Amino acid sequence: MLHCLIKSLYTTVLTVVILVSALVFTAPALATGAYQMPPLSESTWVVDDAELISRINESKITERLQELAQATGNEVRFVTIHRLDYGETTASFADALMEKWFPEPESRTNQTLLVLDEVTNNAALKVGDASAERLDQDIVTSVIDETIAIPLRNGNKYNQALLTASDRLVAVLSGQADPGPPAEATSFERKSTFASVEETEENRSNATIIVVGFLIAATVIPMATYYLYQSIGG
Repeated sequence: MLHCLIKSLYTTVLTVVILVSALVFTAPALATGAYQMPPLSESTWVVDDAELISRINESKITERLQELAQATGNEVRFVTIHRLDYGETTASFADALMEKWFPEPESRTNQTLLVLDEVTNNAALKVGDASAERLDQDIVTSVIDETIAIPLRNGNKYNQALLTASDRLVAVLSGQADPGPPAEATSFERKSTFASVEETEENRSNATIIVVGFLIAATVIPMATYYLYQSIGG
């Protein structure tokens, strides 16, 4: 009976240790590559994999992009992801996804693809050759560094960033004047949304302490239970 009790207790503690270790060390592994994106269809305009856009705003963006395609033949698609595969960047992801969805060079000439990564808040804008005649490099850079980045710096306003980006891209690709980026308020102190090196090291140290504590408990508790039982029996 004592052997069964110790074995059961040891198994329980060990299970807890494994679960904690899994949560601490494998959570960052959830990542997305272009190969995981769904196939392109006629209804594919917004792929909100990171779930950053409200349903109402996703419908608004989809409607605008559909109307642009019907009126001009220029097609724009938005993709949000939570985390990139290790070693991947938003630019390399956009390149790979463009090639997956439009494998033939001539099929991507009127295509524009905007990719936004939630973890880093980095974005990339991939533009086909024909679309680039209106979306020149200066505008592309401004869309990424200002139209997208400014609302994200001011409180991770993803809906505002993507709505404004859709308005600007639709305007330029429709032959209208570039409305330019949103104005950025500079009268307040920006607060960093990223953990400092010290905070990261502290979190890692705390996680290590928790795991080590469970490992010690997994060893000590069964021994203490055995000696206590022996003492009572004696």
